[in-house]
Amino acid sequence: MSNALKDYLSFCQQRVENALAQRLPKTATLPQKLHEAMRYCVLDGGKRTRPLLAYCTGEALGIAPERLDGIACAVEFIHVYSLIHDDLPAMDDDALRRGKATCHIAYDEATAILAGDGLQALAFEVLANDPTLEAPAAARVQMITMLAKASGSFGMVGGQAIDLDSVGMTLNLAELENMHIHKTGALIRASVNLACLAKADIDSHIAAQLDGYAKCIGLSFQVKDDILDEESDTQTLGKTQGKDRDHNKPTYPSLLGMNGAKQKAQELHEKALTHLSIFGSEADLLRDLSLYIIQRSH
Repeated sequence: MSNALKDYLSFCQQRVENALAQRLPKTATLPQKLHEAMRYCVLDGGKRTRPLLAYCTGEALGIAPERLDGIACAVEFIHVYSLIHDDLPAMDDDALRRGKATCHIAYDEATAILAGDGLQALAFEVLANDPTLEAPAAARVQMITMLAKASGSFGMVGGQAIDLDSVGMTLNLAELENMHIHKTGALIRASVNLACLAKADIDSHIAAQLDGYAKCIGLSFQVKDDILDEESDTQTLGKTQGKDRDHNKPTYPSLLGMNGAKQKAQELHEKALTHLSIFGSEADLLRDLSLYIIQRSH
């Protein structure tokens, strides 16, 4: 990771941590157990890749970070809700997430379901009402629509359904990519595209190139996740290593081999950079982030 990205990541993690804490219900507010579970799952954990993407896109477009706090929180709330539900016994049945007990282990299964539901609803409330967005009503409607599509049956939730249906099956590369374009890529793309919507006068060509960049890193992120699931360890990952293999799930290493998967990640990184060729140094953080995604250790 470059020093510039390392410093900016630290800045964004602290910024979004504060913003998330402000927007989450307080634990003293009824229903207390539910609100405690929501805060337990959201705060003090994770790489915050999706908020970081929103802030880095803002840097490329000249949008102040404080105008993107609402977007950063909304995408993180959706992401954490998806993790809570993915970890449930009916899904991936995992006991460890972000280095601590998953929500249904720390609390109970019903509370975990409700915590995820609460975070999903909160994401849209933030986009609708958050004053830091400084966006007119029409732009907010666009943002809400975009996040709904990215997180629904034609996006993240649909990708999870495909993933569950694919256990024990052999997928070809196109089928595997289609699954992850939805399951992982849709919310990553939304993180970039929501930041674009925060700029009222954005050029459509610039927005299209940023979307192309986001599509590439959405896939490269999943390729690297599949690699780490094979090569890393539970302590480093903060989640159970080898779960995909144990569940007989299709992955990039299982389809392409480990060397092939690493080459695929590199190709996606290089393609992502081509989409940023219209930018100067203002997009260097996005360039560094693409490289970090395929070089990270967790």
